[in-house]
Amino acid sequence: MADAQTKEEKQVADAVEQLKTAMINADKNLLEKLADEKLSYGHSGGAVEDKKAFVEKIVSGKSDFVTIDLSDQVIIISGKTAIVRHQLKATTNDGGKPGEVSLKVLLVWQKNNGNWKLLARQAVKA
Repeated sequence: MADAQTKEEKQVADAVEQLKTAMINADKNLLEKLADEKLSYGHSGGAVEDKKAFVEKIVSGKSDFVTIDLSDQVIIISGKTAIVRHQLKATTNDGGKPGEVSLKVLLVWQKNNGNWKLLARQAVKA
């Protein structure tokens, strides 16, 4: 399937993979690099965070992803905007409490100065 991806789709897929890794590793620098300043990050429970709150929640361990498995990913490019949909299954340890989540996620990425930045995310329970 990777062979069928365009160059832009591959760049977006790489950005999604970097975001996944940054969330698992609570990598503040990478999270800040990937997230747009105007980020709107929607959770399946209805909460919406800006960039600062999203990064802080991951780095502090309040939202702690131990593993993340992405599947059924579809990437659509329209100009400098990319829409990504996938299934996310994860093990978590939010605030020291083990758990599991299964979500359907919509990501909106925007190309800015040659780099793809996460502009919006919305999750719903699968």
